[in-house]
Amino acid sequence: MRRSLKGLMIGLLTMVCAVQPAVADEFVVSDIEVEGLQRVSAGSVFSAFPVDIGESVDESELGDAIRTLFRTGLFTDLEASRDGNVLILTVRERPAISSIEIDGNKAIETDMLMEALNSAGLQEGQVFRRATLERLELEILRSYVSQGRYNARVNATAEDLPRNRVAVSLNINEGSVAAIQHLNIIGNNEFSDDTLLDLFELRESSLWSSLTSADKYARERLSGDLETLRSFYLDRGYLDFSVESSQVSISPDKKEVFIALALNEGPQYTISEVRLRGELIVEKEELEKLIFLEPGDTFSRAAVTNTAELLSRRLGREGYTFANVNPVPETGPDNTAVVTFFVEPGKRAYVRRINFEGNVSTRDDVLRQEMTQMEGGVASTDRIEFSKSRLEQLGFFKTVDVETRPVPGTDDQVDVTYSVEEQPTGSLSASVGFSQVSGAILGANISENNFLGSGKRVAIGANFSESVKSANFSYRNPYYTVDGVSRGFSLFARETDFEEQDISSFLLDEYGGNLSFGYPIDQISRLNFGVGYTRSEIQAGSFTSKDVREFIDEEGNEFDNFFLNASWRRSTLNRGILPTAGFSHSLSGDVAVPGSDLTYFKLSHRTDFYQPLDEDQRWIFRARSELGYGDGYGDRNLIPFYEHFFAGGYGSVRGYEANSLGPRARPSDNDLSDPDPFGGNVLTEGGVELIFPTPFAGDTRTMRTSFFVDAGQVFDPDRNFDPELDEVRLSVGIGFQWITAVGPLAFSLAKPINDQSGDETEVFQFSLGQGF
Repeated sequence: MRRSLKGLMIGLLTMVCAVQPAVADEFVVSDIEVEGLQRVSAGSVFSAFPVDIGESVDESELGDAIRTLFRTGLFTDLEASRDGNVLILTVRERPAISSIEIDGNKAIETDMLMEALNSAGLQEGQVFRRATLERLELEILRSYVSQGRYNARVNATAEDLPRNRVAVSLNINEGSVAAIQHLNIIGNNEFSDDTLLDLFELRESSLWSSLTSADKYARERLSGDLETLRSFYLDRGYLDFSVESSQVSISPDKKEVFIALALNEGPQYTISEVRLRGELIVEKEELEKLIFLEPGDTFSRAAVTNTAELLSRRLGREGYTFANVNPVPETGPDNTAVVTFFVEPGKRAYVRRINFEGNVSTRDDVLRQEMTQMEGGVASTDRIEFSKSRLEQLGFFKTVDVETRPVPGTDDQVDVTYSVEEQPTGSLSASVGFSQVSGAILGANISENNFLGSGKRVAIGANFSESVKSANFSYRNPYYTVDGVSRGFSLFARETDFEEQDISSFLLDEYGGNLSFGYPIDQISRLNFGVGYTRSEIQAGSFTSKDVREFIDEEGNEFDNFFLNASWRRSTLNRGILPTAGFSHSLSGDVAVPGSDLTYFKLSHRTDFYQPLDEDQRWIFRARSELGYGDGYGDRNLIPFYEHFFAGGYGSVRGYEANSLGPRARPSDNDLSDPDPFGGNVLTEGGVELIFPTPFAGDTRTMRTSFFVDAGQVFDPDRNFDPELDEVRLSVGIGFQWITAVGPLAFSLAKPINDQSGDETEVFQFSLGQGF
């Protein structure tokens, strides 16, 4: 006999369970059959249904089991019946989502909306729940309201399709962002409305604010402005400051917003005492040197926070990576406050493992060479951060991030993970460029700074221009030894037509090679030593100057010279290209040793300094200088003329033609043109720049704009052109640098300040395809 038990008749919002009166007591289930399945597998039903074959159940237990199965959310209706001892489950599945379409959205991207739908369980192939769709419809509408789009509309529909499927559509009308008609502040006695409103990102409606969208209301922007306002007061000693209320009113047409802020400024507090409490691992006197707060100073939350960070970093240097320094200000009488820094160092942490992520091409051992933090050693925040800086200076990576993660199950071990994003480190190219100095430039170059991911540099190339024809090969291993000793060598051959570079008329053919070694002094300083050989041949031109001809007559035109060279460099620059912080000092010397056809030396000193002016390092002050001196020794007291220093042009003193400053050559008798530049043995150059964000360009790593002042001159006392301050040439202007896909691009607009008669000036200068 077939008896029916109405288990559950469920609507989308109400569940009703009707169980017919039993005519028999409990029974033993001999089999379970499921009817009505389309997409849901029988296994999913059996795993969720808490009754197995062979179990004895009564109608009450069966009702509970059906309720458990319904709570899976897979079905809209369930019915249980018996055929003897066979239990039959008849189900009606919820429809499946066949497709999801979103239309009308611009302010919120489709991918973000789809991600919200997926996280709510609404995605193609999943079970459809109308209640979930309606709830998500409200959440999307709230997101638009938080952006100030009070007249936004979201209409969600579900169209029934054959085979128990639905097509979900979201039709969005985003509306417009409400404009701020009025922003009123009350309760401010110490600071004017204008002073406080200048801190805000939000602005009242005006022609300019409407163009910049500063008058468009958004809840997040208002919250950010209120936090800026709190910081402003707390940094000026108003410890009791609070925003009593912030009211936002909307016009009837929902197009305008009125904001009213009520402030409680409270009194201004000064510091009466600064205390250190807790477990002071480091000597108290040393920690006190890091506290820049003094009794009598006006309280400043920024200064207190910075001091806490300095103390934490000092403890981190000793291995207390998770040290906590909690500053607590306590107000007292006469508007004074006692600031107490509670130090909780925790346990000293050790580095279990250093991991690298994102280095697809670069081998791990190349990165490990740059680590100053060692595995198994005390975890030092300074060493961890410095290792990150060394990775950035390699030039192999676009970004470098570091994360210190506690090792699960321990309280004194950490794993340090460096995540890098690689960037191209070499090129295989045929290039075309142009320089006002060298003219058209044709080149074929193979260069790789990270050869096969080994960190070694290999380069081979040939370049041709109107003034220079050259070929070269070079190799450098920065870690020839594990101690950081580098080794490199180079071979070169070049022919230079100095007449094409606006220098005296002659040709210079050279070929040679160099072998060099570098030794690290410390983490930021290196010494380099090398030996080299150069074969030089001079060919006089049609209008070669008297100075060149006299040199050839006295010394000949072919020379074999052997060199010893040495250099020292100290650098804290944060990037290899277009740095934004740090300094670089270098001193170098080259000596043509006895036994060479010509004996002379050259010394150079260069400095480069970058100081960020804001936290984002977009406004930067730069100062640079270069000094050079050369002379002969032994039987000669002059440096060869083709080794002279030159000044003027891009990279030197902009606004003056390249290589045009300094002494002039004595023209030949048949040369009626103006005397050509001849250079000198004393060089002085310098400049300052204000680097600022390039308008309408967000990427500061590949693009740079600056205002500059350049100064420089070349002198030669042996030719009666002694170093004098009034002979130094000055210029001002604006410059632009851009690392493009085809090579570096640079140009400048400069105005000479104190040019004299005979100076060759040039307002616009540029270079494409040459390094900065």
